[in-house]
Amino acid sequence: MKIAGYALLVVGFLAGALAAIWDPANIQWACFAAAVTAGIVGIVLIRTSHSKTHRSEEKLTANMQVIRDSMARIVENINTLNAEKDSINTYDVRHRIDELFLDDINAFIDARHSITHVYNLQVYADIMSDFAAAERYLNRTWSASADGYIDEVNAYIEKTAEQFAAALEKINKL
Repeated sequence: MKIAGYALLVVGFLAGALAAIWDPANIQWACFAAAVTAGIVGIVLIRTSHSKTHRSEEKLTANMQVIRDSMARIVENINTLNAEKDSINTYDVRHRIDELFLDDINAFIDARHSITHVYNLQVYADIMSDFAAAERYLNRTWSASADGYIDEVNAYIEKTAEQFAAALEKINKL
């Protein structure tokens, strides 16, 4: 269905463009309307296929497991980094952040929309508020590490840990 949708979208776009430029003084409005209709049907097919794929029960269940697992690893890793912050060179903290968090944060971000489908938009907003704050603090930690500001690195690691822990707590309550 998705391939048919893309085919209709492309054919509709090309046919509409052709109808519009074939004879600019005398546009064939019936052909143009048919082409636009084909494109709209293609868009509807694409969106329907996309929605069915992302709302299937198996996909939602798998994504919710990814969300729980990745957030648990993120919290574990930020707590480890927070405990080790005094023994790590300030300039090396950014490299540890890249090693520890990149995959799990990307996995969480890829699966996050399932929260809305399984629960509701308010639950999604509550979790993402904490996650976004933690991510900003983590980015600030990375930048402070690159600049060599040890006090900022230490302060923002703690703030990051608090925010990620709050997000995990909300996920675990679901």
